[in-house]
Amino acid sequence: MKPIRVVFERDESGAWIVNVPRIKGCHSYGRTLDQARTRIKEALRLFDVRDAHLTEEVRLPADLLGMVRQARRSRQRAEVQQKAAQADLRRVVSRLARAGLSRRDAGDLLGLSRQRVQQLKTG
Repeated sequence: MKPIRVVFERDESGAWIVNVPRIKGCHSYGRTLDQARTRIKEALRLFDVRDAHLTEEVRLPADLLGMVRQARRSRQRAEVQQKAAQADLRRVVSRLARAGLSRRDAGDLLGLSRQRVQQLKTG
């Protein structure tokens, strides 16, 4: 099934207007993006389009779209770094435990609570 492009734009009241350029007359709206997504899927069913893969195009001023893209990239990098930090902490906690340090002492050294040390040790 070919992806179906849907276009979201804000109107003067702040609502999201969503339309499907490929299907004449297929459009809807919502107060939020989520509501607009739900409603366009309902509208597509009226055109006998079900389980379609929707490709979204959100139209906002270029500077805002750029900021959104940058924020998403930053979040993705942060998630990767967080996963790496968790793996490092697990290794260190394991090694400290094998060296005979208590959870309290390991937590003190790592700046963590002893409960968090226990989670890292068992997780």
